[in-house]
Amino acid sequence: MSKWLVSIADMLKIFILFMVCTLIFYIGLQMIHKEYEQLHRYDQPQGKVVKVFQPDESTWLDRLSIFFRLGE
Repeated sequence: MSKWLVSIADMLKIFILFMVCTLIFYIGLQMIHKEYEQLHRYDQPQGKVVKVFQPDESTWLDRLSIFFRLGE
C-alpha cells in the first residue's frame, strides 16, 4: 500500500511542477503579447529610409510571362 502512496505522491509532484511551468510560460506569453500590442507597426518610418521596391512599367503580358516562367 505504501508503494501506491509513494507513486501517487510522485505523480502529484510532477503534476504540480508541470502546472507551475505552464503558468510561467503562459504569463511570459501574455507579457510579450502586451509589449508587441503597443507597437505601432504601420507608422511612417523614421530616419534614413530607402525605398526597396520600385515598380517598373511593364505590361500585363510581360508579367504573365514571368508568372508562367517562374511557376508562381
